[in-house]
Amino acid sequence: MDVETVTSYRTARSRADLALGPGEVYLAGGTWLMSEPQVGTTGFVDLTTMGWPDIEVTAHGLRIGATCTIARLVAWAESAEVPAGWTAASVIPDAANALHASFKIWNTATVGGNLGRAYSAGALVSYAAALDGVAWIWRPDGTDRRMPVADLMTGNGTHSLAHGEVVRAVELPAAALRSRLILRKIALAELGRSGAVVTGRVDEDGGAVFTVSAATLTPTVFRFEAVPDAATLADAVAAAPDYYTDPLGSADWRRGVSIVLAERIRGELVPPVTTASEAVA
Repeated sequence: MDVETVTSYRTARSRADLALGPGEVYLAGGTWLMSEPQVGTTGFVDLTTMGWPDIEVTAHGLRIGATCTIARLVAWAESAEVPAGWTAASVIPDAANALHASFKIWNTATVGGNLGRAYSAGALVSYAAALDGVAWIWRPDGTDRRMPVADLMTGNGTHSLAHGEVVRAVELPAAALRSRLILRKIALAELGRSGAVVTGRVDEDGGAVFTVSAATLTPTVFRFEAVPDAATLADAVAAAPDYYTDPLGSADWRRGVSIVLAERIRGELVPPVTTASEAVA
């Protein structure tokens, strides 16, 4: 789409260049900015020229640069670059396929843009929230702040970023990456965007974390000391706030299928019971 209100474009190469002028907004992949009119926007500030590393393996876990594309992240997850034991990285392609980032735009859409747009069905929103991901945010006054990705969104398409703040990276803790993570999704149309996505994980200490996204306006995270029983999990998922209705599904349908998906995940996470006869055999 022609964004006819935009009359200026500049590249950012230092933190000082990120200061926004009147009418300016940040541009990374631009897959949303170029998809509909941007009323009130008169200039783009390109973040892709900042030179931020795409993927960094640190002592604490994984740091994904905000300008890393979805395609680059998926390629990394499928490569030999993934540290041994980071089993949860294998779910990245499923997350990318499940949500609002089709393969057609993977080579352009960025991780930071996906989070900053704050759609409930954002490709990296569900994955990062499921793994206790933290958004590293640069403030316009030169200071930094960090906040959980699950708390970054305030609604479907709204977020808590102040004017001039920019997501610098997403950080995933190594402990969560070593967990056993399962993602399940459902859509009304065979090739449609997911109407509900549920993840479940079991950590090394036995703690369990379930997350509902796409079905709710913001990610909803449930924490348990161990994998809960079926009734406890169903009650928790049913009570999640902000199930919503849109052309991709009604609120009641989203709630119902989220309960079903959560139970399927729970069944896969619970270790099979070995009987005495089986143990002897």
